[in-house]
Amino acid sequence: MYLRNARDHRNAYNPGGGINSTGQIPSLGNYGLIDIETPKDAYKRRSRRDGNTWNLVFSDEFNTDGRTFYPGDDPYWEAATNNLEWYDPAAITTENGSLVIEFSKMQTHDLNYQGGLMSSWNKFCFTGGMIETSVQLPGASNVVGMWPAIWTMGNLGRAGYGASLEGMWPYTYDACDVGTAPNQTLNGEPYAATIDGDKSYGGALSYLPGQKLSRCTCADDDTHPGPKHSDGTWVGRAAPEIDVIEAQVTGKPLRGQVSQSAQFAPFNRAWIWQNTSDNEIITNPSISAQNSFIGSATQQATSVVTDTNQQCYELAAGCYSIYGFEYKPGYDDAYITWVSEDVTSWTINAPGVGPDPTVAISARAIPQEPMYLIINLGMSRNFGYIDFDHLTFPNHLRIDYIRVYQPPNAINIGCDPHDFPTAKYINKYVPYSSSG
Repeated sequence: MYLRNARDHRNAYNPGGGINSTGQIPSLGNYGLIDIETPKDAYKRRSRRDGNTWNLVFSDEFNTDGRTFYPGDDPYWEAATNNLEWYDPAAITTENGSLVIEFSKMQTHDLNYQGGLMSSWNKFCFTGGMIETSVQLPGASNVVGMWPAIWTMGNLGRAGYGASLEGMWPYTYDACDVGTAPNQTLNGEPYAATIDGDKSYGGALSYLPGQKLSRCTCADDDTHPGPKHSDGTWVGRAAPEIDVIEAQVTGKPLRGQVSQSAQFAPFNRAWIWQNTSDNEIITNPSISAQNSFIGSATQQATSVVTDTNQQCYELAAGCYSIYGFEYKPGYDDAYITWVSEDVTSWTINAPGVGPDPTVAISARAIPQEPMYLIINLGMSRNFGYIDFDHLTFPNHLRIDYIRVYQPPNAINIGCDPHDFPTAKYINKYVPYSSSG
């Protein structure tokens, strides 16, 4: 569903009439894009960038208890099946007005733990706008081990379906140059992309396989989802990622933080983006700082970590915190602004990921793909050690609501917009239905 102008989003709408080819909006009676239980005072939000009023285009208040998210159960959400690590739809429900994802210690899928992941892949997507969510983090703020995350990804990549991400994540690139090539090099050049990189890969900057659907794709290759530029070249397509939060526990003494990030490919030299004071704006340096992790052979991260309200955890006072981001896709005046505790935490402006002549790459775009929502609770194997001695089970990630807003002159919702189509490509290829 693609909307050029403001509409009544309670009903499915397609400018051509009817439901789009992905079947994104089924016949749902009174269940529309805006939850009927969303408070009226939440129908508008002001942009944190320019103060203009934006309109609510999607919401889920999770007020109906006992919802399930097995495939086919819900119009906008679907839980990952047991093919994906320890994630199981049985771990996700709604209770006391919140979405609840439970992480428990139990024998399942030949593992000892069970968590949950659900997404709106190919059901609800948006391009540009603001996401706001109210969250109670799991466990305690001083015990290491859990990985709660709320994030977004371009619809051409399906989280948990590895083959769909090959050559897709985390590219956001529309140029035909060495940035699209495997390992970000051609015949060993540029030299700067072979040094100062990932020590696990001999110093190589990138070990990505190359951008699968790049602008370099042959003009007569009908596997590309399109569209084309006026010069006949394909628009570079991929599956970028913007994270609302990834929660972690770190520091001395241990404290809860959230990492708020966007992932990019191709990469700057040594993954050092142009984080000048014009391009990286941190609101409160006393609680926020650039993440020490800036990249690896598979991703470049623009990321800031911010201290959380230490009481808004399941085993503390149990309050909820408001997190989110707003963004404008593209180049030039494009940006992403993140929100933590209902306060702007930091902003990246598009020139921060502009061209890098030292590795011969062009500008990366602030993601222009239709983005879908992902919520998960797992175990943080990539965040260091897991404190099994102090973790308690089960623990729970709770989401009070999730809402999406867009400028009234730039309403663009749906997973198959005409300028970044996905339906035909997804329907054609197996990787979207197999998690292998």
